[in-house]
Amino acid sequence: MHDVDTLTKKTALIGEALPNIPWEPKPENCKGVVWRHSANPVVDINPFPKARGVYNSCVLPWKGKFIGVFRADWHCMTPHLHFGTSDDAINWKFDEEPIQFISPDPALGELTFAYDPRVCKIEDKYYITWCNNYYGPTIGQAWTKDFKTFHQLENAFLPYNRNGVLFPKKIRDKYVMLSRPMGLGMAINYGDIFYSESPDLIYWGKHRIVFTRGPRKWERVKIGPGPIPIETTEGWLLLYHGVADTCSGFIYSMGAALLDLDEPWKVLYRCQFPIMTPEAIYETAGSVDNVIFPTSVLTDGETGRMAIFYGAADTYSAVAYANVDEIIAYVKDNAWK
Repeated sequence: MHDVDTLTKKTALIGEALPNIPWEPKPENCKGVVWRHSANPVVDINPFPKARGVYNSCVLPWKGKFIGVFRADWHCMTPHLHFGTSDDAINWKFDEEPIQFISPDPALGELTFAYDPRVCKIEDKYYITWCNNYYGPTIGQAWTKDFKTFHQLENAFLPYNRNGVLFPKKIRDKYVMLSRPMGLGMAINYGDIFYSESPDLIYWGKHRIVFTRGPRKWERVKIGPGPIPIETTEGWLLLYHGVADTCSGFIYSMGAALLDLDEPWKVLYRCQFPIMTPEAIYETAGSVDNVIFPTSVLTDGETGRMAIFYGAADTYSAVAYANVDEIIAYVKDNAWK
């Protein structure tokens, strides 16, 4: 494993500087490539009156501070999307009413639930994708420029689908998305990652398999794309979740892979080991035990630092730290042969 402190080359990360990124140095006793924020969880249980838990959410820099679109499970257990603000990306304030979307067509129906959002900036717009209910879970889409007015688009796919994740730039003049088509019933025995592209965010095609559930136990039940892919000189760095089945239930862990920059359905390297598994009490005990579910990453283009935001035990929001170059090295050193 490469020690980040000894790396002398410029970071492989392609991105803007973010000098106020949340950050803590790697603890001396940390043997992995990802380490937890010392004051996790950053969003605890019952964060505002309507919500029991806020988790599986997306954070991004905004005018020198930070904003986010958050999954908030109300006390009635219905999930909604709420807007949040923070000076430091650690301490958050939330709008107590859900985001209201301007719908293009009444036939899309009422927004009865919404969860697991991602936010992706492409050119001058911010695009939100989430798990939307349209006769079953599918990929909802919307855009905004100011995070005050939100314009809903057509759903990207037919049900049943989850984990719609856009790439932060067009590829060959097409919008590009990863998603995880799924089966009916409980969340078992399905779930591989697919690539799709669109000229206009309405009509999606050229569907290609990216990779399937792995033969290793930690990701053999299902997988799903996590945060917006991170552009590096070595390829698109994709963080994703993988699920194991055990005698006491499922275990959700975080994995990593590198995808081709021009043809992202082609996998360059896929790490055979998870880079983070549930260990802390806020990850192992909650509404759903043993869950690490990454959905958002802040990056600093000057240093390669990463602040990974993840849902913990379907109850809490937590932060972990890593360095792009160290993760890339680990993925390559431990890739499937």
